[in-house]
Amino acid sequence: MRITRSIVPNLFTLANLFSGFSAIILTSEGKFKEAAVFILIAGIFDMLDGVMARLTKSTSELGVELDSLCDAVSFGVAPAFMLYKVEFYDVPTYGILLAALPALAGVFRLARFNAQLSSLEDKLYFTGMPIPAGALTIVSYIVFFHAGEAGQILSNWGMVGNSKSIVLGSVTIAVSLAMVSRIKYDNMPRPSVRSIKRNPVKFLFFIAGVIAGVITKGVSVFPFMMIYIIAGALRQGIVWIQARNNRDEDEELE
Repeated sequence: MRITRSIVPNLFTLANLFSGFSAIILTSEGKFKEAAVFILIAGIFDMLDGVMARLTKSTSELGVELDSLCDAVSFGVAPAFMLYKVEFYDVPTYGILLAALPALAGVFRLARFNAQLSSLEDKLYFTGMPIPAGALTIVSYIVFFHAGEAGQILSNWGMVGNSKSIVLGSVTIAVSLAMVSRIKYDNMPRPSVRSIKRNPVKFLFFIAGVIAGVITKGVSVFPFMMIYIIAGALRQGIVWIQARNNRDEDEELE
């Protein structure tokens, strides 16, 4: 095997896969918080492999395909398995299918992204919510609201038993639909002067989310991700309405 500089980013990508596999093992042992940490670590490696590929100027189609395969495990299978172990194992008939939705939607989205990939440069927007964002949304809800200490909030609202299952199912379906949708979602801003100048509002929103996540010890991550999902859908709706109004005006002029 010929060793090239592309081995550097590929090692980070494989570290992403190893982290996802570790998360699955920990989930099988009922250690959901620890599993969530490894999914987060997988996300860090997923970000760093792209950074390393640009630094070493070794971006390639092989790297893109390898990244997608690893993402499918770390951000598709691992969160889906966690859903099953936490709640959906006890849901008759549809439990396995419901738990599998994020994996199915995420893999479809990755395949669509690769099929439509025309350039290896960073994009400002993604069509459909990125699979790492989907995993972060689901896992943050499970750990901090469904099965964690913050789940007491739901209990105080009278949401226990079947009610909590319905909420978790709704979150699962919403995230899965967001991933396979045609809605444009923002790419994560890069920590560079050019990126900050190009879109300072997006960068400040991202930094605010990170700071809030640290201060609240992760509890604010799920609300932050829901804002991300809803904001993308609202923006897409506004664009669609404007485009429709423009078409109507053009037809009237004719």
